[in-house]
Amino acid sequence: MAKPKVVFICNHCGTKHTKWEGKCNSCGEWNTMEESVETKSTSIEEKRGVWAGAAANTAVAIPIQDIRSEHVIRLSTEDEELDRVLGGGIVNGSMILLGGQPGIGKSTLLLQMALQVNLKILYVSGEESGEQIKMRATRVGIKNQNCLIYSETNVIKILKQAKASEAHCVIIDSIQTLVSPHIDSMAGSISQLKECAGEIQRFAKEMNMPFFVIGHITKDGQIAGPKLLEHVVDVVLHFEGDQHYSYRILRSLKNRFGSTNEIGIYEMVQDGLREVNNPSELLISQHEVQLSGSAIGAAVEGLRPLLIETQALVSSSVYGNPQRSTTGFDGRRLSMLLAVLEKRCGLPFVQSDVFLNIAGGIKINDPSIDLSIVASLISSLHDIPLTSKTCFTGEVGLSGEVRAVSFAEQRIQEAKRLGFETIYVSKYNSKAFDLDQSQIRIIGISSVVELLEDLFS
Repeated sequence: MAKPKVVFICNHCGTKHTKWEGKCNSCGEWNTMEESVETKSTSIEEKRGVWAGAAANTAVAIPIQDIRSEHVIRLSTEDEELDRVLGGGIVNGSMILLGGQPGIGKSTLLLQMALQVNLKILYVSGEESGEQIKMRATRVGIKNQNCLIYSETNVIKILKQAKASEAHCVIIDSIQTLVSPHIDSMAGSISQLKECAGEIQRFAKEMNMPFFVIGHITKDGQIAGPKLLEHVVDVVLHFEGDQHYSYRILRSLKNRFGSTNEIGIYEMVQDGLREVNNPSELLISQHEVQLSGSAIGAAVEGLRPLLIETQALVSSSVYGNPQRSTTGFDGRRLSMLLAVLEKRCGLPFVQSDVFLNIAGGIKINDPSIDLSIVASLISSLHDIPLTSKTCFTGEVGLSGEVRAVSFAEQRIQEAKRLGFETIYVSKYNSKAFDLDQSQIRIIGISSVVELLEDLFS
């Protein structure tokens, strides 16, 4: 083995440097250099020979018209939400990276999938012993008798075990705990992450075996390790949610085999994660008495329409600088909406504290929720409650206009299905519907001034 060499690797872009520098010359980020010890890597043929044998097939270049295009068979996970985010199921030979905050339920999600699917699953854990996994599996419920547990951190031994077990799918928890004997550095370093990810990716493609890999995240919410890790894998999933709430959202950030617009919604219960097939009914609070500052917005997360309750509280400021606090919504966009209401409607928010909350603990980035937030702000300011059978959808511009939104028909159908009688939309959306034949009253408005006059005059 060659003499170890010390290099400095940028944890943002993965560029190697021979000496430490404050700023990466490649990506321009500051204080991203991490020291790593490397040795001369073994050739790919020698590495492949460890688990595939010397008779591994050698790829050759062929004309594109000679490539057989067959229908891709996907493996069902027996989880409708996970299948939806993956694009219909697991593709053989794919490598799927799942990230999320500590304790959010990443291991529970994949272990629950391994215990309920009718496939041979190899669950590899570098963080827990077999006894600890069995305790969690007992709580979740064991339905699949072909789930194999393997506690190991050596990536070569893991790949040998995967080949010997002839598993349909392999789950690794987590990649930050794996080490390769070909790299002389500690587990979790950039060198180990790149080497282990490369080994798993080559094995998955050549053996046509899918891999689920759990990854840690940094304090900024990004997946730990070089960005190269996300480029190597086929699918990047992010599991998010507030630990103080029971709801979790599974998002697809990258998917080579499907759309990245789909999301999956789960509820954390005592015996694991439960699929939420109808999230609108759970995200809308049931009030016995109508209170001011509450409005229902018709949003779309991915391709799924959701009705979400927006709650606003406007109170007199006791300090010189009014507070602006948001939960689940962009604070800068709230400031923009307040400025629009002050400028176009003459409403006095400048000396008031404003608190905004998206019920259910989820985060919304859909701009169509603007109209619902505007309605809740005006309702709280005047202390006038809105009717519980009315919802809103529309994007608010800087001049106070209500802009048209996409998927308007799906939003209206979701509101009608849940029993709402009236929905406020942009008048440019309402032109596309037959208002006389619709089973829900559709009110088209062009500006926030019209909304103020129609609701609170």
